Amino acid sequence: MTSLSTHVLDTTHGRPAAGIAVRLTTADGAPLFEGITNADGRCTGLPTLATGRYRLVFAVAAYFRAAGVALPDPPFLDVVAIDFGIADDGHYHVPLLVSPFGYSTYRGS
Repeated sequence: MTSLSTHVLDTTHGRPAAGIAVRLTTADGAPLFEGITNADGRCTGLPTLATGRYRLVFAVAAYFRAAGVALPDPPFLDVVAIDFGIADDGHYHVPLLVSPFGYSTYRGS
C-alpha cells in the first residue's frame, strides 16, 4: 500500500491555501475521501492506496471567493481535478500551486 499526501499553495497571495475542499476518488469516480485543507494548506487523513489510477479534486473557486477575490461568472477555474497513477509502493505527494487563472502540480516528495 502507498501513502498519499497533498499540499495546496495559493500563488496569488503567497500563502498556504487553508479551507479548500478536497475530494479523492478512484478513476471511475468512486469516492474514497473528502476533507478540507488546514492552516498549512495540507489535507490530513488521506487513505493509503493500492496500485491504480485516482483523482484529486480541489474546489478552488469557492476558496478564492471566500478569500475576497472577485471572480468572473463562471470562474475560469471552478475545480481543479488531478488524475494520477500509483505504480509502486512508497509515498506519493501531489502538491497544487493555484491562482484563479492557473495551476501547476508535480509528484513531490
